Amino acid sequence: MKAYFRSLLLALLFCSIHAAQAAGGPDCTRLLTLALHDHGLLYSSQTDAGIDKDFADELMRRSGCTITVTVMPRARIWQLIESGALDFSLSGITNEGRDTFAGFAWYFSNKYYLLVRKDARVQQLDDFENNPKLMLGVIRSFRYSENANRLVDNLKLERRVDYAARLEPLYQILALNRIQGMIIEPFDYPQVESGSIRSLTTIIDLNDAAMPHGLIMSKKTISPAEQEKWRTLVNRMRADGTVLRIFEKYFNPDLARSLVTF
Repeated sequence: MKAYFRSLLLALLFCSIHAAQAAGGPDCTRLLTLALHDHGLLYSSQTDAGIDKDFADELMRRSGCTITVTVMPRARIWQLIESGALDFSLSGITNEGRDTFAGFAWYFSNKYYLLVRKDARVQQLDDFENNPKLMLGVIRSFRYSENANRLVDNLKLERRVDYAARLEPLYQILALNRIQGMIIEPFDYPQVESGSIRSLTTIIDLNDAAMPHGLIMSKKTISPAEQEKWRTLVNRMRADGTVLRIFEKYFNPDLARSLVTF
């Protein structure tokens, strides 16, 4: 009886993969790899939950592919994507350098903001940049929108940037006044709104346009034709409301809709 059910399960799995491929779906003939990074509502290693975890689960369900999911620092993810040692990651933004080794399938777009200590007396972005006593905290390897990137790059030249692998250490040193500002996005709001951070800080608009974020695909391992298949899958998830429903689990309906409508 056990052998029967095992055979039945294998047959159903084969049919699922065959159906996805027959419909023009991605190639599932090998084990694929995807890495998440610990970042606010996108993914929490403490709860093993978040937007990107839900998105990855839906990618596997729809594609019929077997994907090994791991968690690692963002800097490491980009290195492995570039080398071809990792197939996918999520919630990535592009730039000229990344376009040389990664393809993208967009599924949300958001703005970045400067979270700054109230006692730093910063009213606008230039106030922060022009005060040599102020330090900025960023996650290593993160890139942002135009004004945010300009701020990071300029302060880096002045040795006014403190790096961390994830958000939590930055919140800690912000509270200790070792840094006076950090760049955040909507996925970080719950942590900002809770505890002592809220009373210590204010949010400054960077006056940048929203940046598209998406599925990251290594050009070393995912061919152009296969990248298009994954983009089609992601676009269908957007079109049928699946992406919106995922975001509505973590944000109010208006904010969720604003993030996935672009």
